[in-house]
This record gives sequence, structure tokens and C-alpha cells, in this order.
Amino acid sequence: MDTIGLYRTTIGKKAVMAVTGAALLLFIVAHMIGNLAVFSGAEAIDGYGRFLREIGVVWPMRIGLLGVIALHFLAAYQLTVKSRKARGKYEHRRRVQGSYAARTMRWGGVIIALFVVYHLLDLTVGWANPHGVPGEIYANVVADFQLWYVVLAYTVAVVALGFHIRHGLWSATQTLGITTSRVIGLGVAVLICAGFLSVPFAVFTGLVS
Repeated sequence: MDTIGLYRTTIGKKAVMAVTGAALLLFIVAHMIGNLAVFSGAEAIDGYGRFLREIGVVWPMRIGLLGVIALHFLAAYQLTVKSRKARGKYEHRRRVQGSYAARTMRWGGVIIALFVVYHLLDLTVGWANPHGVPGEIYANVVADFQLWYVVLAYTVAVVALGFHIRHGLWSATQTLGITTSRVIGLGVAVLICAGFLSVPFAVFTGLVS
């Protein structure tokens, strides 16, 4: 079957979601590890940012991520539309079965997408950041997470990401024919949430200043 023909099928769209989801998860892990450099001080995390710019990977990575995210959301939207058509338009429908994470994947994705836009305006462009000086990553992060509402917004987004990963990891492995446990998805989600949330709470409590 040709590539376009395969994509038109449900399994093809699920495969695209699985592969793009895996690529995004790898980026998330790498991004989390980079964020943890804040605990080593300003020179460490600012130097990490300079290194990425100097080797010229920042813009190619951003463009690649944009393409992956677009494919991921397109496949998700098309699967949702296809699922609704398959169920038909009934006034009374049986409640969708599955975990809380499975039932909230759509809204979780929306929350994450909105947060990504804010995050780019905040810590990438600097427009929404109280300090907002390009290259001064440490100072920008500290200025940000001294504000309770920024910490709250970040926490909500990271928790939504955790739910998304918890269900998405298990679903993706099933689509790709890999037998795994839901516990693995939960464990990965908890580790990623802990890693990302450690930074804002460290700043907010004064551990990092």
C-alpha cells in the first residue's frame, strides 16, 4: 500500500501519532535534562544555551518540531472526526470507556498547545518574561518563577503533559505492536513531571535564586 493510502486508514493515522509522539517525547526528555542545568548555576544553563546556538541546531530543531507537532495534531484531529462519524449522531451515547487520561487526551493536548505558545513568548522570545533578556536564561527563569501565577500555569501544563504521556506512551506502543505495561507510562510521566516541576518550585521556594 502507498504511503498516502496507508495514512488514510485508521491504523495509518495511529502509526503517525505513535511515531511523532515518540519524537516529541525524546525532545521533552532532552529539554527536561537541559532545564535541570539551572541547578548548576547561571553559567551552566546560559552556556548550554550558547552551545546550542553556536552549533546551529536551534532553528532546524524548531522547524522540525513544528512539522512533527503539526502531523501529530492533524492525525489526532482526523481520528477524532472519524471516530465521531463511526459512532453516529445519537442523542444518548454510552460513556466512553477507559482511563481518565484517555478521556482527557484531547483537552490535555489543547492545554499543552496553548502553553507552548505562551512558553515561546516567555522564555524564547522574551516578550512575556519579567526580565526578558536574550541569552540570560538563568535570570529569565528566576524572574519568571518568582511569580505564583506563572508557577501555577506551568504546573497545570506539566500535569496535563503527564496525563498525555501516561496514556499516549501505552497507546503508541500498542499501535507499534510493542507489548508494555501501563505502569511504564505512569512511571515515565511521573519522572518527567517531577523533572520539569523541580525548576519552578526550586525558584519559588528560594532554593534557586
